[in-house]
Amino acid sequence: MAGPDIKLSASIRSNLLSLQDTAVKVGITQRRLATGMEVASAIDDASAYFQAKALSDRASDIGEKKSQIDQGISTLTTALTAMESIEAILKQMKGILYSAKSGTADDRTNLNAQFEELAEQVNNLANDASYQGLNLVSGSSFSLTVSFSEKTNSTLAVSGFNANISALTGLWGVSAAGMATNISKFSGMGISGGWSLISAATAVTVLDDALKAFDSAIGAVRSNAKKLGSNVALLKERLDFTTDYVSGLTIGSDKLTLADLNEEGANLVALQTRQALATQALAFAGQAESGILQLFQ
Repeated sequence: MAGPDIKLSASIRSNLLSLQDTAVKVGITQRRLATGMEVASAIDDASAYFQAKALSDRASDIGEKKSQIDQGISTLTTALTAMESIEAILKQMKGILYSAKSGTADDRTNLNAQFEELAEQVNNLANDASYQGLNLVSGSSFSLTVSFSEKTNSTLAVSGFNANISALTGLWGVSAAGMATNISKFSGMGISGGWSLISAATAVTVLDDALKAFDSAIGAVRSNAKKLGSNVALLKERLDFTTDYVSGLTIGSDKLTLADLNEEGANLVALQTRQALATQALAFAGQAESGILQLFQ
């Protein structure tokens, strides 16, 4: 059996509805203050939510590219540093060749040992200049590709360079025999041992051609170092742009979803005041009906 149908006066019903509405708004405002989000889901504002999500997703995708660019800078910087060091060693080797031109046979023997040691250091340096498994100065078959955007297929490709001493100078060995084998002008001179076997009569000719090979090697190193430096500068510019772009996307997303805490704080105070007044008004309405009831007692 259904219970009696209790009727509420218009004033009490109005105050109850006002309290319910205020309580809902207080809850929403408190949630915004707690999370800092005005639009936390599509339920709050579908248009703003999905616009913000699109911006956030784009920022995330570009952020991954930013990491690749940053690692690309490190890879190229490693190669550039190696090339600068290799150039410095090649200059030392060139100085040894100059000394050998005017030295005695004994001098050339000692200089030959220094020359070979420096050549080994060039090779070691070129082979050690690896970053995350990629070495851009140990062979032309290696390359670096940095992607800037998945939408435009914009990339930067950097080819490797063989900075080993044999590839740089064309002297497949650093001994006089190696020179005789690999520089046509040396052929037929009968050089089969170390630099001590280079006669005084042929020293200038032999070592001048070796100096030309080193001039060419230093020029090649400088040219490739210049390319690396240019690519590093390009990647840094692209990194700065990407950083600013991601920041702009994030700010745009936040504008659509973040709550203004100052405004929400003021709203909460106003709603709590309204809630207190509605409660008091409901109490007054109840007292009025109680007064009418007392007239029948």
